[in-house]
Amino acid sequence: MSRWKAPHTTLLAAALVAASIPLATPLTSHAATTKTLAAGPVNPGFETGDLTGWTVTEGTAFGPGAVSTATTYWGGPFHHRGGHHLWGHAAAGDDATGTLKSSTFAAPSHIGFLVAGGWDPQRLYVALVRDADGARLLSQTGTDDEAYVRTVWDTSPWRGQAVHLEVVDRRTGGWGHINLDDVRVGAAAVRDDNGLAFRTLGQANQPTARRDYAADPLRPQYHYTPYQGWINDPNGLIHWRGRHHLFSQHYPDAPKWGPMHWAHADGPDAVHWRELPVALTPAPPASPTDNSGIFSGSAVDDDGTLTVAYTRFTDTAAHPGATAETVEIATSTDGVAFTPGTEVIAQAPPGSSAGFRDPKLFRDPVDGRWKMAVGSGDAGRGKVHLYASDDLRTWTYSGVLTEGDGTTGTMWECPDLFPLDGKWVLLYSTNEGGQSLQRYAVGAYDGSRFTAERHGILDGGGDVYAAQSYEDDAGRRLMTAWMSDWNAKEPTRIGGWAGAQALHRELFLTADGRLGQRPVAETDTLATGTPVTVNGKTVQGTWRIGRGDSARLRTMVDLGATTADTVTLRLKASAAEATELRYEKSTGTLTLDTTRAGYGTPATFTTHAEAGPGNTLALDILVDRSSVEVFTGDGAALTARAYPRYQESDAVEFTAPTGRIRLVSASLTPLGSAVLPDRPR
Repeated sequence: MSRWKAPHTTLLAAALVAASIPLATPLTSHAATTKTLAAGPVNPGFETGDLTGWTVTEGTAFGPGAVSTATTYWGGPFHHRGGHHLWGHAAAGDDATGTLKSSTFAAPSHIGFLVAGGWDPQRLYVALVRDADGARLLSQTGTDDEAYVRTVWDTSPWRGQAVHLEVVDRRTGGWGHINLDDVRVGAAAVRDDNGLAFRTLGQANQPTARRDYAADPLRPQYHYTPYQGWINDPNGLIHWRGRHHLFSQHYPDAPKWGPMHWAHADGPDAVHWRELPVALTPAPPASPTDNSGIFSGSAVDDDGTLTVAYTRFTDTAAHPGATAETVEIATSTDGVAFTPGTEVIAQAPPGSSAGFRDPKLFRDPVDGRWKMAVGSGDAGRGKVHLYASDDLRTWTYSGVLTEGDGTTGTMWECPDLFPLDGKWVLLYSTNEGGQSLQRYAVGAYDGSRFTAERHGILDGGGDVYAAQSYEDDAGRRLMTAWMSDWNAKEPTRIGGWAGAQALHRELFLTADGRLGQRPVAETDTLATGTPVTVNGKTVQGTWRIGRGDSARLRTMVDLGATTADTVTLRLKASAAEATELRYEKSTGTLTLDTTRAGYGTPATFTTHAEAGPGNTLALDILVDRSSVEVFTGDGAALTARAYPRYQESDAVEFTAPTGRIRLVSASLTPLGSAVLPDRPR
């Protein structure tokens, strides 16, 4: 479990183009006057280069310098429209506060705009305000990122009423600013200049009376997500009393990292999930900045008692003199309610300067005792400590289980040691040069020391971290991971949630000794609707097999009969954007490309895929609303989050600009929701 804080905004930004529509709408109820009103705010994209049409009503946050022409910032492009935009940091930094008011206009059927900056619904937001009584009708905060995300509001309940926009900044310190660009009204708010329909994002579109996991067009439908708030590492994976249990690092109060809780879900098949009450809750914070909480850990069955071990993290800035990281044990007899934690390891052993966290429990077949692997690091080398116990309460330090050579990160998080196919496997997570990586090693274990014989990256994509495995009742080694990483953009914050867990996978060792993975077999139960299936298909140019925002594509490519050197698949595709998957025959390189995928982190990720029997390439691709997981026939994987901007971005296409692709088979199957009814709280 990493401690992470959003980076402080530094320099650079840019903006948009938007023109108000020269139509007038008669004033209706709640109007302050009977004159006709403008169809939208004056200077909706700040393209005058100043605040023409806008009025500073308070403070200094939105002085003349807030209208910026910058195009990039420390995290990449702003993705603004036109040449200018309102960058709340530009005029006076994060410590300035203030409010900015647009001109009055008649409320249309819809209002859309680009928003960025800090996430704080109470102190940082763009609001629609009714002139007659000053009522705030709708509001939207930022995403703790400078990259713009589009919000679309249905404003038809107030159509014709005199309204204005208000940009509010009442927050100081890091991310204490809000950005605005490209205000659109009416039909222009829901479709771009090329006629593509924007995905309707934003907190104002989330249901409040009930949980509707389908309402947000970026929310995955068959991956576990928090309804609101934040999740990261999966914890406590176990098959217990016939149910698969999934705990997650969780902050319920905001869609970003904070004092950690353990969210909890269970299900019958490691695919479908029922939300349970929060399992572990930290003590109330001692101050607003106290981030003390319950970090990552694991679970075992102790003679019928569900037993979890975890890191108790104490924020020493808020609690001077406390030990930052200790290990506690908690138990449950019903799989829902847990006892208060009991401390079992009070301090880290020597040589733990980089941290001491994420205990992984296992029963050791070498000597029959309970063992605990704990992540750590020292002197620039990641390492794993090992403890032993007979009763899960009294632990003896056994020494260093294994350590790195300095090339694989300075701290090894979330260690997981287990036997598999006659070998032992160690999973661990690292940060190397600012990049989050999920690593593995295959080797031998003698009860006290693990010796690596082979090393590898578990998933070549950018969004697998903190992987944890468990053995189910059928003897399979199953695994999931946080489907994100500490450097990723989180545009879903605009809807009040962030984070998802990867699809459960079955692990195995390949013939050449690598750690392979495939979707758990129960993924088949998600199938819904009628699949599109073809056999013996030759593709020249572009061929669309179908559309799928939540779907599974399984295909077999005859590489010998394929004359194109690059086999390309466009996923989540429209005329404006796509996530591309490319396989180069000459090198065996498989690339997942999100540089034109919409919102999120633009990047390319690669792995190597060997041809299978008959010189064929087998691909199993799981597409969800904001994720893509690719599995090859030889056990390699690529996982990335991808957040389309447009409703039309759901096509699945094979393309060969030159040459041809010969498909032995291809099948596109719609997949349904994994959400089961919540247990009563």
